[in-house]
Amino acid sequence: MHDIISTKRRSRWQLFAAPLFLLLAAIGWSAFWFYAASQVDQKFDGWKQREAKSGRTYDCASKSVAGFPFRMEVTCADPVVTLVSQTPDQAASGVKLKAQLKSILVLAQIYDPTKIIADFTGPAIVAAGGEPASYAANWSVGRASVAGLPLVPQRVAFVFDNPSLDRINGGAQLPLFRANHLELHTRLAEGSVSDNPVIDTAFELSSGTVQGLHPILAVPFDADIRAQLRGLKNLAPKPWPERFREIQAAGGRLDFTQSRVQQGETIAVAAGSLSITPSGFLDGELQMTVAGLDKVVPLLGIDRLLDEGVSQSAVDRVAPGVKADDVNKVIGALDRLVPGLGNVARKNANAGVVAGINLLGQPSTLEGRKALALPLRFTEGTVYLGPLKVAQTPKLF
Repeated sequence: MHDIISTKRRSRWQLFAAPLFLLLAAIGWSAFWFYAASQVDQKFDGWKQREAKSGRTYDCASKSVAGFPFRMEVTCADPVVTLVSQTPDQAASGVKLKAQLKSILVLAQIYDPTKIIADFTGPAIVAAGGEPASYAANWSVGRASVAGLPLVPQRVAFVFDNPSLDRINGGAQLPLFRANHLELHTRLAEGSVSDNPVIDTAFELSSGTVQGLHPILAVPFDADIRAQLRGLKNLAPKPWPERFREIQAAGGRLDFTQSRVQQGETIAVAAGSLSITPSGFLDGELQMTVAGLDKVVPLLGIDRLLDEGVSQSAVDRVAPGVKADDVNKVIGALDRLVPGLGNVARKNANAGVVAGINLLGQPSTLEGRKALALPLRFTEGTVYLGPLKVAQTPKLF
């Protein structure tokens, strides 16, 4: 009889033990989640202080925490991002750039807080100082992901679908930038966040256009660029001009390990290294191979310059060292020799430019097509394709 009673007691205990254990586990897990939720403000304030040292401040009109039981979802409503000293002009003028978004949602699994995803909801309105809004940005999907938090990020990525950027002028929005897709990935390749880190970067752009800067950028293009940044002492928070100055002092460089840009029938690949001069400009050389160069030369505007009569400033932009008077005299002489021959020269200017560049490069092949190999030089920020001055990059500090 005693054995029967003992067996019944053990059976009842086993019957209630599992539910009791689950109940205690649920209570413990809930307490852990709510404790973690209570620490959000403290963690957010610590992160804000770190970002402020980099010249970036973040403020939310309100914050809320959700996601129980397995996720932590922090919503920042009407966030305002303020940028200070992110460019040499900003550092000199002290003007603050403010961007206001609709919301930012930060997601993390409660059991793995080292992986975080942030979703951005636009539009973002950008204004400088106390001036009216000057830019408006938007996207259909905007997301960032970080691995390795809180203080030692190993990988950071930004992904945007259908990103756009407009200038705001008198209340009207004028298109500046459009793309179907944009991605930027960075990861720690060598060293550590506190000792000589080497950063791998990858940038991808699909059907990108930029209006109002140069005709060549107004035609849709795709880009896939891989590079490695060397010369950082650490990843301590600091504004970008200060970081670029540090890279220059350390003899750092940006090594382009792989890059491919395609615009219509034109394809270009390049590899090489760029450094920073003591005056803060990019300097170096990339070895380029281009297929379909003749398709983009007209976008440089050589024919329009000749047709309008060439000013010295115009010649300096495309062929430094050549005298405008010499160009105009040659065209005028052709007209006097055979009326209309000057116009032929003007109309065939692009063919002449292509021929001239071909003489400076080496025949090559690219993806099964005839191509030309030639250097893309950066000299104190000025960019030269063969003899042509094609762009001017800004100072980095």
